[in-house]
Amino acid sequence: MSPFEAGMLICFGVSWPVSIHKLWRTKRTEGKSLVFASIILIGYVCGIFHKLFFYYDHVIYLYILNLLFVSIDICLTIYYRNKGFIRNS
Repeated sequence: MSPFEAGMLICFGVSWPVSIHKLWRTKRTEGKSLVFASIILIGYVCGIFHKLFFYYDHVIYLYILNLLFVSIDICLTIYYRNKGFIRNS
């Protein structure tokens, strides 16, 4: 296990709950990019596949946790954007 890879995933992992909390509290999606979050999501999926097929170690759990956080962030962003769209229509 690379401590640098784990450190990178921990730092990214801390940022997603902060983003989710802010979105949940404010219910505002300005500045949120679904394309960017989707690219990050694909990156985590690729990291998981790499760990599964080439170099399995415990860092895979950090990838899975981050994947879960990004998925929640994407779902909340879509929900609040659609909720605002329906309300404004």
